[in-house]
Amino acid sequence: MHAIDSSAAVARLMRFLAVPGITGEEKLIAKDIAAALKEVGVPAKAIKHDDAHTRIPLPTQTGNLIVQLPGQGALKDAPRKLFMTHMDTVPLCAGAKPKLSGKKIVNTADTALGGDNRTGCAVLVTLAAELIQHKLPHPPLTLLFTVREESGLFGARFLNPADLGDAKVGFNFDGRSAGDVIIGAVGADRWEVEIFGKASHAGVAPERGISSTLILALALAEVRAGGWWGKVSKPLGEGTSNVGPVGNKAGGAAGDATNVVTDYLLAKGESRSHDPRVFKAITAAYKAAFEAAAAAVTDHAGTPGKVKFHARTDYFPFRLKENTPAVKAAAAAVSAIGRTPNLRVANGGLDANWMGKHGIPTVTFGAGQNDIHTVNEWVDLGEFDAGCRLAVAAATG
Repeated sequence: MHAIDSSAAVARLMRFLAVPGITGEEKLIAKDIAAALKEVGVPAKAIKHDDAHTRIPLPTQTGNLIVQLPGQGALKDAPRKLFMTHMDTVPLCAGAKPKLSGKKIVNTADTALGGDNRTGCAVLVTLAAELIQHKLPHPPLTLLFTVREESGLFGARFLNPADLGDAKVGFNFDGRSAGDVIIGAVGADRWEVEIFGKASHAGVAPERGISSTLILALALAEVRAGGWWGKVSKPLGEGTSNVGPVGNKAGGAAGDATNVVTDYLLAKGESRSHDPRVFKAITAAYKAAFEAAAAAVTDHAGTPGKVKFHARTDYFPFRLKENTPAVKAAAAAVSAIGRTPNLRVANGGLDANWMGKHGIPTVTFGAGQNDIHTVNEWVDLGEFDAGCRLAVAAATG
């Protein structure tokens, strides 16, 4: 088994962790990844950005970063493989300051670290470095670094599959353990509801107002009573739901003062399941609850509140069969580095959800992430090293 340059790999990871690049603002980290790729011998002409950001419905600084590596040695004419990860971090990572601490990387700032997913970025650059430096035989490879994964898998969703070459299998690096082979993941709806009430002086004439806050409260109580809140278990199947931000359109507080009946409110939430019928049913339950609550809250003249409910499917669930080429190749690579493959499904969305829709069955590996999206986040360097070796095994196997 090929032994990688672990010191160089860790140095890359430390370098990437220190570069800002929250979701939608990936320009700087993309520039640094491109520079690192050139430093290890990838020709500048092999590195490009696509135009996915022009189709993403949220402000996005740059497109996905795509690298094409020709095949080499005995495998140069074998079918192309895709290796991918995402460049962005959650907003909580802004200002991270990585620090080596034994066999870990920790954070000295009161932020999240960004191991999700700078570990994946360092794995892919290390893969390129090892293949080029040691002239290891491998088929044609596409390296893909996506944008806006954390805010809705948008980079993977809006890419043009033709930009990736004719890849037959995909390997995504985004997780904790290198022994895990994630072969499936949930799908999800994201929804938002605008609640329109009517303002009135809450001390002088509260009965003349229509409280959007009360409509929200009644709707959520109904959702919970119906078993659609949190962990959902129905004869149809299982899923989850949550309500996230509640406020006004500008991101501030709903309502103006305690003595004014709140006339407008915007709430956002999600519905998830491994079965699209289930997350659609959860979303429908929320919509019905909001509409019923709006009809039930009226002013003194009997005028009810109103709601506008909008939902979209962020990504669809998928489940690869264990005998598919992608899964068999992934399991073989894990075995090649001396680990036991642990095939499992995830309850969070992955870029791999969209790759299947693009015709490239994709499995996901881990590379040392721990306690992601929290201020306690850290990277396990043992798992990161295993992730780098796994990438080389998957590319050369």
